[in-house]
Amino acid sequence: MGGVSSSLDQLPIRDDLRGLTPYGAPQAPLPVALNVNENTHPVPQEVADDILDAVAHALRDVNRYPDREFTDLREGFADYLGHGLTRDQIWAANGSNEVLQHVLQAFGGPGRTAMGFAPTYSMYPLLTRATGARWIAGERGHDFVVSAESAASQVADAAPDVVFLCAPNNPTGTPMGLDVIEAVYEASHGIVIVDEAYFEFAPREERSALTLLPGRERLVVSRTMSKAFAFAGARVGYLAADPALIDALRLVRLPYHLSALTQAAAVAALRHASTMLHMVDDIVAQRDRISATLDALGYEPHESWTNFVLFGGVDDPAATWQALYDRGVLIRDVGIPHHLRVSAGTEAETTAFLDALASIDSKA
Repeated sequence: MGGVSSSLDQLPIRDDLRGLTPYGAPQAPLPVALNVNENTHPVPQEVADDILDAVAHALRDVNRYPDREFTDLREGFADYLGHGLTRDQIWAANGSNEVLQHVLQAFGGPGRTAMGFAPTYSMYPLLTRATGARWIAGERGHDFVVSAESAASQVADAAPDVVFLCAPNNPTGTPMGLDVIEAVYEASHGIVIVDEAYFEFAPREERSALTLLPGRERLVVSRTMSKAFAFAGARVGYLAADPALIDALRLVRLPYHLSALTQAAAVAALRHASTMLHMVDDIVAQRDRISATLDALGYEPHESWTNFVLFGGVDDPAATWQALYDRGVLIRDVGIPHHLRVSAGTEAETTAFLDALASIDSKA
């Protein structure tokens, strides 16, 4: 059909979606891309071979619908997470964003609210509004830390139906103690989601919020395979919660939402969890190297328990971002004044970033 294309404003889009900007980060074919917190290490060959075999086997029955309950995958996640979890306490979907969307569809929606402590993961408000709920932005204190007392007070005042706790936080890298999670849970009447997308990069001795699940039927702990497992392209996220909460998510998921190929690839990757997680130690080493070098260059890196570093002391973030771009290095301007964020890549990628930054005459 011919004719002039309509603009978005001319379409009968929902009023609450008008003026919103879709999630996204610049994509550019630069030699060094450290802007979206990917695990830039390639999947080890022996793991890739096993995944390919599993996918090839699944293709033989691709004319049939996949296992709607993704039983093998849920068992794999339960085994990986430990803490006595069973498959009845596990849910999974196409990336952690869809997992979080399912929670919002079941427990948020029109007339309800969701809350997080800004700055935090930018998809939380987008998912909240897209599912018809209202977003409430709480506040963080100095150095992006939120205390148990402050968090509980803000949640008690706002009385949200869903609370997002990003632990550790994106985009700041800030740790969050279990005392904060416990205090928020006690102050809340609704669902409390602890997003542990980056937990594998935290110090080994730290306890996961998974240890808080017993006796807390409104607590959800979400994870992803995108970061530590170098599986971003496969789009697999998952969560652990009370079996009754898992049942609620079945009410809103689309039929057969996880393809047979996705299930096969993820199950195979989980069989090699120890091999995949060997990369974490190297990434943490590069993260700490970035922080130390940024400090030496006169910038202000924030404490990070993730695979990235947020650093302040940048006089003109747009100019610094562009100068790095011109040198073949892509990092992220997350909109925090005088700050930029860089992912920890391989040793070579980290060196390229640090050399490029050092070559910039001033903290432009």
